[in-house]
Amino acid sequence: MSKAMSVRLPKYLHREIKKLAEEEGISMSQFIATAAAEKVSSLKTVEYLEKRAERGSREKFEHVLSKVSDVEPGKHDKL
Repeated sequence: MSKAMSVRLPKYLHREIKKLAEEEGISMSQFIATAAAEKVSSLKTVEYLEKRAERGSREKFEHVLSKVSDVEPGKHDKL
């Protein structure tokens, strides 16, 4: 179930959201909901990566890296 929310926006931001929502063919409400979801996802991702980084160590990284053979990449893997 969705909840209603009243949000005050500066006029310039309201205009930009309206313009972008029209270009995307969606309502302003849908645009704002999507933007909020993207922001939440971004913050959650940073939180996850910070927690994951705490478990890592340079020593473990170098140990794994030492198992990789020192050869040139194949033709299909070069940039």
